[in-house]
Amino acid sequence: MSETFTIPPRAPFASDPLQTRGRLFKQAPSATRTAFQRDRDRVIHCTAFRRLKHKTQVFVAHADDYYRTRLTHSLEVAQIARSIARVLGLDEDLAETLALAHDLGHPPFGHAGEDVLDEAMKNYDGFDHNAQTLRIVTQMEHVYPDFDGLNLTWETLEGVVKHNGPLVKTEGERTGLPWAFTKFEGWDWLEPHTFAGPEAQVAALADDIAYNNHDIDDGLRAGIITTQQLLELPLVGTTFEEVMAEHPGLSSNRVIREAVRRLIGKWVNDLLVESRGRIAAANPQSADDVRAMSAPLIGFSDDMLVNINALRKFLLEKMYRHYTVNRTRTKARRAVRELFDALLNEPDLLDNELYPQTDGPRGKATARVVCDHIAGMTDTFAMEEHRRLLSMDSTL
Repeated sequence: MSETFTIPPRAPFASDPLQTRGRLFKQAPSATRTAFQRDRDRVIHCTAFRRLKHKTQVFVAHADDYYRTRLTHSLEVAQIARSIARVLGLDEDLAETLALAHDLGHPPFGHAGEDVLDEAMKNYDGFDHNAQTLRIVTQMEHVYPDFDGLNLTWETLEGVVKHNGPLVKTEGERTGLPWAFTKFEGWDWLEPHTFAGPEAQVAALADDIAYNNHDIDDGLRAGIITTQQLLELPLVGTTFEEVMAEHPGLSSNRVIREAVRRLIGKWVNDLLVESRGRIAAANPQSADDVRAMSAPLIGFSDDMLVNINALRKFLLEKMYRHYTVNRTRTKARRAVRELFDALLNEPDLLDNELYPQTDGPRGKATARVVCDHIAGMTDTFAMEEHRRLLSMDSTL
């Protein structure tokens, strides 16, 4: 049976790659790609993106090769973001770029690793994964001969730092901003007091759609949660019941896959209906109109938010705080903290490229070098480095 789909016309408030606000370092345009397509390719080819293959969110990378990593998650977010952007007439390439880049700054072991680095860096300006993403794409990727970073467009940088909303209330304000933001030379250029453009808003909600529903999948397959527990949840329970009623005797694998697939579709459809209503009411005529709004243009309905909050509460209580996850998280926290302390106190343990950037034991520059070094590690490398540095049973 053939399928048909009509591509909607481009929305007047979509970001236009021909009208980008530019890059920090001027470059000739590509002969084969738009500015946003070029950004996407730079993200895909960067070192930090490749490392996402062995970074995880809930489960540690060595636990099983089935569970999602930050790389597979980012690809799933990108697919959802492109689909939503396409239907709303937005720039698919920018939405995809932001989806692929949104997790670049995460350290090993998910939020457990981030919590440890934030605590360890409290006297050294702190750590924040979104700020770390900005550092990566503007400073830490060493690819081009004339500048550090990836030299991404203004729209991509803006989306990286503001996809969750404005970071300050008023123009020029800097109070409470993470260190990497305030030290960024072009910070005011990014207008931190406004909302991000529509494609960034789409990418942020595509992230919510992907991780909440795919955590259901991973949790069920890990045996941490059960289908019976899920039946008590609004929307999730009715969706699983629908699948089992329509397909009696279906294998558990297919029940899970079909139910999660339908749930993603329901979230996406709700977002599209709600966002179209907001678009009709606000009638924005440019991406800057979207940025200047007092509330997000893209969002879920109030009814869907009730369902989402119920699922998040369930996953927090039943999955993220499950004792097996807690045990892994505890070991991960200990490994990251011990690595940080060892390298901070003895920076000469760092390799010949990093050591010259330090300023002695427990120095401020040393702390940031160590933090950057650990944040860039994959789960597997962090475990191996911990053994090499702190176990007498390990060879150098």
